[in-house]
Amino acid sequence: MHELSLASTMVEQIEELMRSHGIKQLDKVTVTIGALSGVDCEAFEFAFPIAVEKTLLEGAVLSIVFQSVEVTCRDCATRSSPDPLYLRCQTCGSNAVDVVSGRDLMIQSLEYTDSTDITLCETESGLT
Repeated sequence: MHELSLASTMVEQIEELMRSHGIKQLDKVTVTIGALSGVDCEAFEFAFPIAVEKTLLEGAVLSIVFQSVEVTCRDCATRSSPDPLYLRCQTCGSNAVDVVSGRDLMIQSLEYTDSTDITLCETESGLT
């Protein structure tokens, strides 16, 4: 299952980002997985909790956004969303198409709560 390896690598990248920005805990990780990425969404979802064990991401919720295939036809210039197994233009049937989307595996967003401690200072006239 290469999804565990992918999830582990993603966790390492996110931890590096968290450290560089002083983020101590994540609430949610949103990942885009394309139909042509070669990644099984269910397997990735299963691997994520294993990959985040004992890391800064432990406890974060995973949200997956599935990205369908989108192509542009070189013959009729139409943009369509064919079945990933049959990359043909849905308008003219040509197989002369360029894949526009559907190959991605990317971190779309990270949600966290700012845990900065706010300390009130006491002065002679009260709290400031």
